[in-house]
Amino acid sequence: MGLKVHYRIHVTGIVQGVGFRWSTAREAWRRGITGYVKNMADGSVLIEAEGDRDQMEEFAAWCRRGPGTGLVDNAEVTEGPPAGFREFRIDH
Repeated sequence: MGLKVHYRIHVTGIVQGVGFRWSTAREAWRRGITGYVKNMADGSVLIEAEGDRDQMEEFAAWCRRGPGTGLVDNAEVTEGPPAGFREFRIDH
């Protein structure tokens, strides 16, 4: 695995109440990505995630499509310094 990168992904659209967080966590676990996903009060979903660049590019592309339930309007990706997450979790 290469150098870890950190992505903050803010997803808008119909992304709450459709299994988006669970599907996101499943994708992260499958890819070996660490971080968290949580629903925001405005109806969006926030993802903070870390992995190597290739993993994160594939994960961000998945986030732009979503799991097939709901509808992703936009997934804004911002790169920042790694936070050292040890696992991927769903925040409530």
